[in-house]
Amino acid sequence: MKIIITNKEGLFGNEVLEKWQAGIVLSGPETKAVKLGQVSLKGSFIQIDSKGEAWLVNAYIGPYKPAKGQQTGYDPSKKRKLLLNRKEIDAMIGKKAQKGLTIIPISLYTNRRLVKAEIALVRGKTKLDKRETIKKREVQREIRRTLKQR
Repeated sequence: MKIIITNKEGLFGNEVLEKWQAGIVLSGPETKAVKLGQVSLKGSFIQIDSKGEAWLVNAYIGPYKPAKGQQTGYDPSKKRKLLLNRKEIDAMIGKKAQKGLTIIPISLYTNRRLVKAEIALVRGKTKLDKRETIKKREVQREIRRTLKQR
């Protein structure tokens, strides 16, 4: 399992409550672009439509340069379908109904030759929670520095 990209902004601003793994429906050139790291999850989220299908919205996958001829009129930020079981989608719908919760992609990774997404149910952090996270990170850095010096 090789992690291609993580959604650092989404993880910092939100508290993860539950995680799922999902496949993504991609074309051949899109898959190659993702494996090269030409992808951004900043500002992306998961949307569940009226048919009960999950979609990855607002994720940027850049065009794959060698496939210019095949990718005419390519939209890098289009909606992409996620492959999930009916039980998982029903659980997401039930939990997302609570106020203040949303579903975002945490990371994209490869499993053998397939591209998968790790998605999570999250609750937004307050400013105080974010400050505590920064403070913990700084303390850990200081501890590592002092241990290195000895």
